[in-house]
Amino acid sequence: MQATELFEQKAKPPEVARRLRVSLKSAYQWHRLWRDDGIQALGSRGPSGSRCRLSPRSLEKLAAYLEQGPAAHGWVEEQVWTAARVATLIGRSSTSPTASPGCPVDAGRGWPR
Repeated sequence: MQATELFEQKAKPPEVARRLRVSLKSAYQWHRLWRDDGIQALGSRGPSGSRCRLSPRSLEKLAAYLEQGPAAHGWVEEQVWTAARVATLIGRSSTSPTASPGCPVDAGRGWPR
């Protein structure tokens, strides 16, 4: 991790913030975590947000629908996936409790927005 390398080289948080193009607040927080708990305190904790509640089968179906493109599902004016459109698509094809407008969509799975 770049921040820990800089801290180990005695770089101060303002320098780390400038070089890594992050906020000063973040750099100071990282420095405090690194100083108090070591490099492991700065490790990734994984993705944030709620976990996906769709079944593996529903995820497969959704991926196939997304591959077909927005026009195949009635959105012909703009050929882009938005979170609202994906939530609508989930609602049309599922009885899942997440199948409501505003359903959080996991863009980290490589699906277009």
